[in-house]
Order: sequence, then C-alpha cells, then structure tokens
Amino acid sequence: MGLTSSKVLVVAVALAVALFLATVWLWPRLAGRGRRAVVGRVGLLLVTQVALFAAVGLAANRSFLFYGSWADLFGQEQGMGVVVDHGAGSKDVRVVGRQALDVPGGGRPEVAGQIQKVVVAGERSGIVSSAYVYLPPEYFQERYAKRTFPASVVLTGYPGTAENLIKGLKYPKTAYLQAKEGRMQPMILVMLRPTVAPPRDTECVDVPGGPQTETFFAEDLPKAVSETYRVGTKPRNWGFMGNSTGAYCALKIALHHPDRFAAGAGFSAYYRAAEDVTTGDLFQGDDGLRKRADLLWSLDHLPQGRTSFLVTTSKRGEDNRRGTLEFIRKVKSPARVSSITLESGGHNFNTWNREIPPGMVWMGGKLSAT
Repeated sequence: MGLTSSKVLVVAVALAVALFLATVWLWPRLAGRGRRAVVGRVGLLLVTQVALFAAVGLAANRSFLFYGSWADLFGQEQGMGVVVDHGAGSKDVRVVGRQALDVPGGGRPEVAGQIQKVVVAGERSGIVSSAYVYLPPEYFQERYAKRTFPASVVLTGYPGTAENLIKGLKYPKTAYLQAKEGRMQPMILVMLRPTVAPPRDTECVDVPGGPQTETFFAEDLPKAVSETYRVGTKPRNWGFMGNSTGAYCALKIALHHPDRFAAGAGFSAYYRAAEDVTTGDLFQGDDGLRKRADLLWSLDHLPQGRTSFLVTTSKRGEDNRRGTLEFIRKVKSPARVSSITLESGGHNFNTWNREIPPGMVWMGGKLSAT
C-alpha cells in the first residue's frame, strides 16, 4: 500500500481509534502504583499518541503531498544519481518509463494518453533532471500523426516532487478532461520540480559559478523536448506554469524569455527570489542579478515582450495579494495579464486544485499548435 493511498490512511485512523478505546477500557486496571501498572499506562499513552500522530501526519501528507512515496519519506528517493552519456547525434531526452492515466481506458494511449518518465540532459547548462511528459490521446491517434502540439512546462513548489503534479495536483487528468469536454485544445505537459540541482533551491536563476538553472528551463528543456516530441519551437508553441516556487519560476522565465514562451501562469506566486539557507548565495554579490530576479523590478526596468501572464491570489489566506496586485499594475502592452482571485484559500493543494482547471484552459487559449 502506497504512502498516499486511502487504505493506509483508513488503517492508521482505525488503529488510533482502537488504541484510544483500549486505553479508556484498560485504564482502571492500570490505576495502581506498581511497576507494571505504571509501565502499562506509559505504554498505552505512548502507542496511542504515536498512532494518533501517524494518522494526522498521513492525512496531512495525503492532502498536501509533502512526500510522494515511502522511499521519499525515509530519504531513499533523492532524485539524483542518473548519469546519461551522450555521444554524437544522441538525443537529450531519454524515456525510462511509462504509466497510464487513472481514467476510463487509461491503459490505451490512443484513448487516454500516456505519461512518460524521462531524463533530460541540458546541452548548455549541463544539468540532468528527471521529468514526466504527459502526451494527450490525440498524440497517438493516426489522424493526428503529422500534427504538432502546444506544450507547457509545469513546475511544483520547493521542495516538492514531480509526482505531486500527477497525484496531488492532477495536471494530466485535468488536461485530459478539459480537452475531452472541449474547453481546451490537446496539450503536452512537461512536469518536473524546480530543484534540478538537489538539494539546493536555485530559484530558477543562473547562479554565478553554480547551477545554470534558468538556462536549463528557458533553453535546454524546450529544445530537448521539441527534438523528441512533436512540439514546435516558436514562442506561441510553449507555455510555463507552476505553483509556489514553481509559480515564481514560471512568471520569471516567461517574463525574461518572451522569445521562447508565449505565456506564464503562476498559482500562488511570489515575485522576488528567496534568499535563505536553502538557496545559499544565489547572486554572489551581483546586485544587477538580484534586481533582475525581482519580477516587479523587471517589469519597471526591462522591456516587456508579447507575453501573456496569469497570476492568482485570494482575499483571505494568501500573503501574496499585495504583490499580485502590484504585478498586475506594472504589466504594460504589448504584454497582457489576467488573474484569478478566490474569496479565501491558503497556500495549499486545495487552493491550487481550484485554480489549475481554469488556469489550464487559459493557457490552452494562449498557445498554438502550429
């Protein structure tokens, strides 16, 4: 049973309830001052508390997906160690696994599409990262055999896992359902976490003397995907979206690279690169790089291309409302901006699952397959 499965949660809750009832039932028998009675009371309280915390922890993890698997929880899933040797003429994307969607007919790619696990090797950045690529059912249908598809990079937050985008935020299933219901065109999704140099949070910037993360996302990734799948290379073929840290990255990459991305959507974005113990020194004292990583500064001081932006916030629960309103105010033509404002909603998966479906429809309307 997987860490996020319903069965594990039900078993944990049932065990906590059973131990609580056992404690109430046995307490009178353990009311004495003898050694066995004291040890019995301590033991019952300890195991009941452990079971209760386990049930609460599993429920919280199922809601927010801090960990995607048992291996991830116990530190066995590090997302590192994949070495890809590339000879002359080799591709920068290698498929290492395939999985079906949890929808009717999910086992047939031409009916439900397919999720492929890949390893992407950045030609310019030198970064190697795993990712998931969702291919819509039309990609496998004979009548679309010569058609190209629009694509969007999708990033989770830090220190999330790419699996969160599939299991918790349900990007592939949402894309499948929205296209099936005619709300958006079929679209390829390239899903990964922003931590491509783990465990460091690089905030999607090119760190002087360090990981060239912006180069990887802005140049290497779309180039590698377009050379492997039927995706165009024009800005109108590519979008970028994400939540939290991924939202900041999506807006930043789209803002700084309008020649590569036509649209950027940030769900619960912040607008200035974080600088803390997880990031280290991102800018090596270069104030120009620090200012460039401030999206509000960039909107004021750098040329704005023909990029469309979507930003989200809530009236209660999010702390990015002021920055979001300022971002909206600073976007100028030829760029465009749209927004989603919820009445209430915190910085969590429940909020993002209310924003992603309309956000994907918006993204689909900004991109072109040709």
